[in-house]
Amino acid sequence: MATDKYPEIDAVIAYIHRNIYDPLPLARLAAYAGYSPFHFTRIFKERIGLPPLYYVSSLRLQKAKDLLLRTNLSIRDIGLEIGQQSLGTFTTRFTERVGVTPSDFRNSTPQADSHFRTLQQLSDWTSGRPVFDHYARIEGTVQAEIPFEGVILIGLFPKPIPEGIPLHGTLLSSLGEFCFTGVKPGTYYLMATSVSWGMQAVDFLLPHNTLRTRSREPIVVQPYSSVPYQQVMLHVPRLDDPPILISLPLLMNRFLSERLQTSYR
Repeated sequence: MATDKYPEIDAVIAYIHRNIYDPLPLARLAAYAGYSPFHFTRIFKERIGLPPLYYVSSLRLQKAKDLLLRTNLSIRDIGLEIGQQSLGTFTTRFTERVGVTPSDFRNSTPQADSHFRTLQQLSDWTSGRPVFDHYARIEGTVQAEIPFEGVILIGLFPKPIPEGIPLHGTLLSSLGEFCFTGVKPGTYYLMATSVSWGMQAVDFLLPHNTLRTRSREPIVVQPYSSVPYQQVMLHVPRLDDPPILISLPLLMNRFLSERLQTSYR
């Protein structure tokens, strides 16, 4: 999908960012764009991949991540800041889409730094997993539009936004080939981001500036059918990119735990 399709959506996204703490019902967003709510929802989803209000809620959870690490506001007050009247609802939604509780995320900097330093010293990045038949593979190549050295986090998600635990995920030590095996029939979205070796923990706990890529069209895996080879390009953040909600240190920890289990076999 071309990123310049429906350029008026760019103005709406900028408007959402400016007013993220205000009520943003669908009617208000549609009126700003000059469309009916039905037509606005259709073209917004076609351009961004997500319904407008789901996109708004995603940005608000990203703001919550920022507030958790950059302020001393209580978790309840942060939930109120992003429009969640119930602490329980805020905690549940944050945990489902980020992968950890708000409290754990707030206290995760030391562990994130430890995971990153371990990755820098890791010599064996192979998974040691069994190789399944060809028809259950999704493989391809990941490159970057600017020079990059560091770790790449890549996964298959059920929605066109990197949130929650990926259905399949791994880490790569460099640009190049990737392969997911044992992929069950279904619909997937390929998402990836990068963490340069010179970054600090806060830079990937709040990954606003990391290189990234996403498949705007779904990858459909059907029984006994091969999947086209995927060629993806990491790019600098764009206005229409959805926020990276999943906690990247959580994915690092899962990857390191799998390596540890492999070494004991």
